[in-house]
Amino acid sequence: PNIVKMKLAIVAALVSSAAAFAPNAQPAARTALDAESDRRAFLGAVAAFGAAAIPAAANAVVDYENIAYLGGSGVVDLNNANVRAYIRMPGMYPSAAGKIVSHGPYKTVSEVYNIPGLTAAEKDVIKKYESRFTTKEPAPEYAIDRINNGLYR
Repeated sequence: PNIVKMKLAIVAALVSSAAAFAPNAQPAARTALDAESDRRAFLGAVAAFGAAAIPAAANAVVDYENIAYLGGSGVVDLNNANVRAYIRMPGMYPSAAGKIVSHGPYKTVSEVYNIPGLTAAEKDVIKKYESRFTTKEPAPEYAIDRINNGLYR
């Protein structure tokens, strides 16, 4: 439906712009009233094009039921939380947290210990906070921000 609306808007824009350059079949004698009606027709076409160019609202997930696990609570979702969610856990950020978000998805919390290149010290830190981890279904809306969410100092 949105694609059809967009195509209709493009066709309407092309037709209205082509109509602006079409020769008028009106007589050469023009009055101030004719100029006023032409101006109104032009402004009406511009307003119609502007209204058609406004994009439709996106169907975004507003009420994500696991939002608290993205870093706003004591429990962190290993599959969807951003790397910065681990800052509150001393020793996790940036090395262990970076490895966690770079791998996955995880079916269980214990799968984190199978990350290649995980040092013994990193495993100890993960073990320390293991009770604060959970694994929820990976959500594509959050996967794109796991490593870099664009927040810089």
